[in-house]
Amino acid sequence: MTEPILRVTDLQKYFGDLHVLKGIDFCVEAGERIAIIGGSGSGKSTFLRCLNFMEMPSGGTIALDGKPIGKPHGPDGARRYPESELCTVRERVGMVFQQFNLFPHMTVLENVMEGLLTVKGMRNAAARERAVRELEKVGLGTKLDAYPGKLSGGQQQRVAIARALAMEPEILLFDEPTSSLDPELVGEVLRVIRQLADEGRTMLLVTHELGFAYHFATKVIFLADGVFHEVGTPDDVLKNPRQERTRAFLERFSEFGF
Repeated sequence: MTEPILRVTDLQKYFGDLHVLKGIDFCVEAGERIAIIGGSGSGKSTFLRCLNFMEMPSGGTIALDGKPIGKPHGPDGARRYPESELCTVRERVGMVFQQFNLFPHMTVLENVMEGLLTVKGMRNAAARERAVRELEKVGLGTKLDAYPGKLSGGQQQRVAIARALAMEPEILLFDEPTSSLDPELVGEVLRVIRQLADEGRTMLLVTHELGFAYHFATKVIFLADGVFHEVGTPDDVLKNPRQERTRAFLERFSEFGF
């Protein structure tokens, strides 16, 4: 059997006395598309941010291709994470945030090139070529010289997706990528994510767009109170949930009628 591309073992996260993630065990196989659903404050965003170490786990291990990240440190099992190792991890595990986090003083093209120049050390011509290619993929090939402030929210989010793609990550994390968008702009971002799914990319998506999750995902996770209450296929979790907590959550979204 091949090793999962990502393995999470007993993942814990505390913010002071607040226990946000409570011993999560999970594996991601290459090519899986995983939708993570749950109420506000359930730990969804924290879980994603721990996977690429935007937040440092308080305990447990995260392994890429079977190799645990960081080194054990101290009797409590905590791990130390050298910054050089984390930079490599973040190249392999890209993230698209709720807020677009674009540099307002840079053009669309410059925003996408920035990581290629500063993190990957690419030459300007090669970085430009790759950035243009990814911007064309998300439908923004005509906006290379525009500044973020002149774009719609949907366009800005597509720039953010192109920026993540340009780094050629093995895993893409999406943290509610449409939550900051006006309803009429949501579709253009979801179409790009659907296109990436069709390419066979490995993706984890935190979303409240349950209708999209049903058609997008190979696996759905319902997360509540820092634990995975239910994991299964979209039909298992969204149409035939076994747990009462899952059913109660989904009743609020009954209009989707999968």
